Amino acid sequence: MHRTTIDSGRPGNSTQGPSWWKSALQRLAGALFPTDLRLFARAICSGPQAVGAACPSSRRLADYMASQAVSVCRGYIVELGAGTGVVTASLLEHGIAPERLIVVEKSALLAAHLKGRFPDVTILEGDAADLASLLGWRAQRVSAVVSSLPLKSLPKSTVDQIGSALDAILPKGATFIQFTYSLRCRAIDWAQEVTCLHSRTIWRNVPPARVNVFAWGNG
Repeated sequence: MHRTTIDSGRPGNSTQGPSWWKSALQRLAGALFPTDLRLFARAICSGPQAVGAACPSSRRLADYMASQAVSVCRGYIVELGAGTGVVTASLLEHGIAPERLIVVEKSALLAAHLKGRFPDVTILEGDAADLASLLGWRAQRVSAVVSSLPLKSLPKSTVDQIGSALDAILPKGATFIQFTYSLRCRAIDWAQEVTCLHSRTIWRNVPPARVNVFAWGNG
């Protein structure tokens, strides 16, 4: 008895080209996980020690951080730990000129992404603890720092190094903006004098985060 085989299109029946289910999974992943989140996950897999945040910052968090930096009208604004560039984009959209913005990112993968996304912004791949040497001659013209570094979870020795690096470039009274998952406004445990001026909790962030605005050196 002759039997006719009909290709139902199920996995395993096709021997050429990508399987339909793989394409479907790729489309589903693209819909469920935004590009920033997928890039962030790749960065964590390739170098977890260079990525400290739990996930990319939300737009609301980025917008509030940027709104606190726009009052700084002169000098360079340095962004530390830019990640996928959510805060960077918000700083530019709030009117910070690209030539005034310097971004420092430790992850090689994320730094390369930032260079492609923001070609007019100075992107420096390196460690915030080496800030003065990374900035070079621009170190003496910095007026504000916007930080997404996980200072509460880093080793104290590393935090001390970053504090010393900031102290070498920031004049007294300079604006230092830091977001943290700790929901209390308090200065980092540095030897330098840092005063918390005001803060706000951004509840619509995952997880909720607090933006603290400090005066460096008490002014």
